[in-house]
Amino acid sequence: REEENAVRGQYTDGSVLGEKAIAYRKEPNVSPDSKVETYAAMKIFVDNWRWADVPFYIRAGKRLPKRVTDISIHFRPAPYPLWKKVRGVQTAPNVLAIRIQPDEGISLKFDSKVPGPSVRTAPVTMEFRYATSFGAEPPEAYERLLLETMLGDSTLFARRDEVETAWSWLDPLLNAWSSDARPPDFYPAGSWGPECADQLIERDGRKWRRP
Repeated sequence: REEENAVRGQYTDGSVLGEKAIAYRKEPNVSPDSKVETYAAMKIFVDNWRWADVPFYIRAGKRLPKRVTDISIHFRPAPYPLWKKVRGVQTAPNVLAIRIQPDEGISLKFDSKVPGPSVRTAPVTMEFRYATSFGAEPPEAYERLLLETMLGDSTLFARRDEVETAWSWLDPLLNAWSSDARPPDFYPAGSWGPECADQLIERDGRKWRRP
């Protein structure tokens, strides 16, 4: 069931980037007992041969510590790690992070042997940033969309069938939430979300990556 792999939240009083932030229920024109979610986290699967048994964890919310969009791909641990038989040496799975916005780029994080005679490893990162490599910031997302609109190029836009398919998948979950008498789980503004979101991913032995 969708509800078992999805949680929602709503922000309360807190602080974002050093500035005081009021609770969602205290915002203008918002009901003081509103159950509208301002945060959602999900575990989903894609039903095809390529992504069979691969979990996708998604989260999005308002009043988080920073505004950022990225995709992180966590590779499976190697079945026979190089340092498996060396006492005290543990390596983490490699992580490929694709930064959508801001500061677009790609980074690859992996463990490397520390130089020297002893066998020690440490996490290192290979990184590419558009601004650093080309000496200029790429256009903002809406700048590109407006330009593509004027040029009549729909490459960057979602097709109608994509949008309809997305809503057909989300509608049952949204309907279940709207009929639930319980309020969303609360989280302070300026945090990374409610505790139930951490529980959602930690039950699989994983943790959310902090961008």
